[in-house]
Amino acid sequence: MSGEVLSQSEIDALLAALSAGEMDADELKKEEAEKKVKVYDFKRALRFSKDQIRSLTRIHENFARLLTTFFSAQLRTYVQISVVSADQLPYEEFIRSIPKMTILTVFEVPPLDGRVLLEVNPNIAYAMLDRVLGGRGVSLNKIENLTEIETKIMSNLFEKAFSNLREAWESVVDIDPMLIDFEVNPQFLQMVSPNETVVVISLNTQIGDTSGMINICIPHVVLEPIIPKLSVHYWMQTQKKAREPEEVATLQKRLKQTKVPMIAELGTSTISIQEFLQLSVGDVIQLDQTVRDPLVIKVGDVPKFIGQPGKMNKRLAVQILDVIKGEDGDDE
Repeated sequence: MSGEVLSQSEIDALLAALSAGEMDADELKKEEAEKKVKVYDFKRALRFSKDQIRSLTRIHENFARLLTTFFSAQLRTYVQISVVSADQLPYEEFIRSIPKMTILTVFEVPPLDGRVLLEVNPNIAYAMLDRVLGGRGVSLNKIENLTEIETKIMSNLFEKAFSNLREAWESVVDIDPMLIDFEVNPQFLQMVSPNETVVVISLNTQIGDTSGMINICIPHVVLEPIIPKLSVHYWMQTQKKAREPEEVATLQKRLKQTKVPMIAELGTSTISIQEFLQLSVGDVIQLDQTVRDPLVIKVGDVPKFIGQPGKMNKRLAVQILDVIKGEDGDDE
């Protein structure tokens, strides 16, 4: 039986039917057993687990936020982009689902093999083009008559936008997206075999008063080398690799050889700007400290020690008397 919850009246009617013999309990069990058999379509092979699809969704939710920021700056208008769905389906089915004439940009993402397809609804693409050219962002669908200038502007815009995918994927793999093709007819674009499984991430896009979809099609062959990194175990892993003793010793040795500036402050004084402007060679500034007061010794800009001035081997020196404690009582 299905997992839905029955109302009390439905339960009473079911019990009454069983009691009256109108319904056989054995038939119910048989029907339930038959429902457990699921039809598997080998043409629509599911090669990604739900866990991996969720990981891809998280990655592209970050990508959607980056695109929102990028297009808002480029188009100088209200832009909102969000992930609607992430599905796996055959490449042929994806091609049939998109308009016959649309904006298609193909990217390579080295070091991963294969190519990634970015499909932008013509309404969105023309609204972007209109904004870039100084318009109000009005959509005018004349995709079959793209001029060379319009093609160049659009390809440059989407190439810059897709470069944000590098930042979105950096937690999994370092990629370098590169535009390699621009097309308007999906029938002329054959990236993989028709039955190849692809992941399609759909982004709902709002630009001013115009809305539409941006679809990212990623073939299985592209993601195959990094599929283990898309599991929840990879994302939830917090254990850090312990450093080898030799590495720790090397770091300590180099750290001890690091040079830091030390400053012995002889004293301070407060004067007015008028007095400061009138200073000249030979003038004397009276310090607030006396010669008997200890000096503050700084490491960088941080007060670290208390000392007293003196001489050592006929050279000026400072003797450390005490260590300045931090606010929490520990050494800074």
